Amino acid sequence: MKLNVGDQIPSFSLTDHKGNIFKSNQVVGKKVLVIYFYPKNFTPGCTKEACSFRDSYEQFQKLGAELIGISSDSVESHQKFSDKYNLPYTFLSDPTEDIRKKFGVKGHLLGLIPGRETFVVDKNGIIQCKFNSLSSAQHMQKALETVKSITNE
Repeated sequence: MKLNVGDQIPSFSLTDHKGNIFKSNQVVGKKVLVIYFYPKNFTPGCTKEACSFRDSYEQFQKLGAELIGISSDSVESHQKFSDKYNLPYTFLSDPTEDIRKKFGVKGHLLGLIPGRETFVVDKNGIIQCKFNSLSSAQHMQKALETVKSITNE
């Protein structure tokens, strides 16, 4: 399955970096979501992307958006990553890559490396924008621009 703009995101549950269960259906209907899938914690590109979102976190919060990073890394790896770089938002562990597959996020280098893709989802759970071919810093900027347009800010 590959999700596109206009599609409803699937309901999902994953463990966050604090060991809590995150359920998407508890957030959909309340907040705009920025869900970004990335390959791996502590790699240069992924660290740059995570820190870029961190540096704009307050702007996303003021717009009522929830930031969520998803990779197949363990809960423990996410906690270390979040702590080391002071990342204030949610990281979810998708060790089986089931959620990555539900969203249709493709891999890079013949599927050997998990892909990088960002989804901006309105309060109703409908994908308003998705992108994957931008640099890590451009992912944050495009997401912020989209959230601003959704919230009319």
